[in-house]
Amino acid sequence: MTDPTPPAALQTAFDAALARSRTLASRPDNATLLQLYALYKQATAGDVQGERPGMADFVARAKWDAWAALRGQTRAQAMQLYVDRIAALIGQDTQPNPR
Repeated sequence: MTDPTPPAALQTAFDAALARSRTLASRPDNATLLQLYALYKQATAGDVQGERPGMADFVARAKWDAWAALRGQTRAQAMQLYVDRIAALIGQDTQPNPR
């Protein structure tokens, strides 16, 4: 079964979230960046392909593992989660810092 094309409105929201992700006021932590990477890859390429990278390449292995954890999720689901996650990060950037 192939993954259907996401609705145009969702694709537009995803593209906007991608653009906004490059203008966040602060850099997200590594766990969040890994989550965003995995959601992006699932939304744009579908399920992870290829072999898991070896132990020596721990960055590529972490990325592969994060993406593989989303196996079976549709492109549309991943796009929506990416949009929601970026919106939450933008909301965090606009919150006043407690003193």
